[in-house]
Amino acid sequence: MSLDYPVVAALAAVLTALAIGGYVVLARQRSAALAAAGLAGSGPASSGRRAALRRHLPYALSLAALPLLLFGLARPSAQVTVPRVAGTVILVFDASNSMQATDLKPNRLAAARQAATSFVEHQPDSIDIGVVVFGDQALQTQEPTDDHDTALAAIKRVGGTGGTSLGQAILASLSSIIGRPVSLPADPAAPITDDLGYWPSASIVLFSDGEENGGVDVETATALAAAAGVHIQTVGVGTAKGTTVEVDGYQLATALNEQQLTAIARTTGGKYRKANDADGLADSTRSIDLRLTGKKEALELTAPFAGAGLVLLVAGALLMSRWHGRIV
Repeated sequence: MSLDYPVVAALAAVLTALAIGGYVVLARQRSAALAAAGLAGSGPASSGRRAALRRHLPYALSLAALPLLLFGLARPSAQVTVPRVAGTVILVFDASNSMQATDLKPNRLAAARQAATSFVEHQPDSIDIGVVVFGDQALQTQEPTDDHDTALAAIKRVGGTGGTSLGQAILASLSSIIGRPVSLPADPAAPITDDLGYWPSASIVLFSDGEENGGVDVETATALAAAAGVHIQTVGVGTAKGTTVEVDGYQLATALNEQQLTAIARTTGGKYRKANDADGLADSTRSIDLRLTGKKEALELTAPFAGAGLVLLVAGALLMSRWHGRIV
């Protein structure tokens, strides 16, 4: 539990202690006065207990209401787990040198960012979105979140240079989905023993021109995603005709490899689309099986404390009125 105004809580403790102390002093003075008048201890014991209950209970209830009301002013809150139905989408951006090509205007990477932005804006709150950027290596830039404004901000920051490792990008995306590092055996011939579980509630949307420069074997990484139930939707960025891009003073030819991207999508049960297919891309998450999750949220407890205090206060006042004919 946390408090917005802890000083008020400390004040509540001090005032409550003073109020209880004051009541004890008054009760003792009254008992002393009754004893001096020869009225203390008269009557049966059971009658004396009932009289003590009637005398003290209304005031006890009122005193118990005081710390609850004052503590409510401190604005207490607690972290509670709220059930939520959700799916996860990892947006994966190819930020290699070839994505600077201008066969899509202003360049491929900018076109990918534009398509991804449109995609996020069409997603419901039940979809958590994360962002992974890759070149030679994959760099996760944003954990999956239901705050789509945060995801959009991460998309705007996407940039980079280097080669392309589609396989490494897929592994980084799977790591983000399951919450732990995912890797392949160093020996390509060795069997994969890492059991990732089954994640039909997650999908990867890969924005790339499909060019591959080595690194982690893309076919093996794709097969691993398929075994985990993760669909990969691929988005082709560029044109089949292609163009040239300057890298370290050299002009290199680059073109969209639709065959590579189609194979990745088909292996995992996903679909291949062009970057300008906004409607098809927005609908690509409809096949996700949403799962029941828990989300931590801050629950303000001012109302429960204030409500409980008022109930005790009213109960004390009613008993005072009924038993003593007055409210003091």
